Amino acid sequence: MRKIRTAIIGGAGYTGGELARLLVFHPDVDLVSIHSNSQKGKKIWEVHPDLLGDSELEFTDEVQTEGIDAVFLGLPHGETQRFLELHPFPEKTVIIDLSTDFRDESNGFVYGLPEVNSEKIKTAKRIANPGCFATAIQLGLAPSIAKGWARENIHVTGITGSTGAGKKLAETSHFSYRNNNISVYKLFTHQHLKEIKQTMVQLNPDFDQQILFVPYRGNFPRGIWITSYFPFDGELDEAVNVYQEFYQKSPFTFVSTQDIDLKQVVNTNKCVIYLQKEVGQLVIYSAIDNLLKGASGQAVQNFNLAFGLDEKTGLNLKSIAF
Repeated sequence: MRKIRTAIIGGAGYTGGELARLLVFHPDVDLVSIHSNSQKGKKIWEVHPDLLGDSELEFTDEVQTEGIDAVFLGLPHGETQRFLELHPFPEKTVIIDLSTDFRDESNGFVYGLPEVNSEKIKTAKRIANPGCFATAIQLGLAPSIAKGWARENIHVTGITGSTGAGKKLAETSHFSYRNNNISVYKLFTHQHLKEIKQTMVQLNPDFDQQILFVPYRGNFPRGIWITSYFPFDGELDEAVNVYQEFYQKSPFTFVSTQDIDLKQVVNTNKCVIYLQKEVGQLVIYSAIDNLLKGASGQAVQNFNLAFGLDEKTGLNLKSIAF
């Protein structure tokens, strides 16, 4: 069987590097091109040193649109639409965009949250990969929203690793700022709230509650931890059963019956969820790796669905555990 000829546009950053690591070892992929204007001519391992000995592919500033079966777009937010206008790909090419530009499902894009949209993704040629906070929050809340349990505003806190801010140096991602430090940003206004609300309404057209989200910058490199809660009249066992049934066919989302921790998911494409009921509140913890299930791993999962492959192909990854 011919391998799927694949390209990465914007391969020098954190998500581009994760895509390269996954695709170099994907058994059905022939990674033929990796694009970066800033790294032109360099070997892939010169920019991502852990790939030394795994690939001799060179970065290019040329965009190959013909003869490509799939392309992953890792461009900065707001630049993808213009890029596609300048570099139109054939309709048959599967495009997976990791920016925010098409998460509203404009321009023929399908929102790529596999646990909710797998059937649509299987026939899609244009897929908008969800945001990292959005993925962790949606997977934590989706079964509850589908059941109509949240009748009041939902309170959510989330903390993310420094890689979520991208590779370009900024004051709040600098080691001296981030280390031994935690800070809040974009209180109640995070850009991922729009796509979260879109999915919640898809699951339950009557959903009109606010999601009051407090995002934190964490003092660690990778991972996202979300805590969500709202008033709940039911029993904990009922909620756990509903969640387990909702995700029973999802190969990467797991509902635990014991406490979870962030290291269970770091370096994996998993989302792990744990539920508690205290003082009349259903409390939902959800955890992912922001660069994998929150970005590049989920993009490869969407790629697998679009090409009729097993969802787990190339994604059997090991957590760091300790």
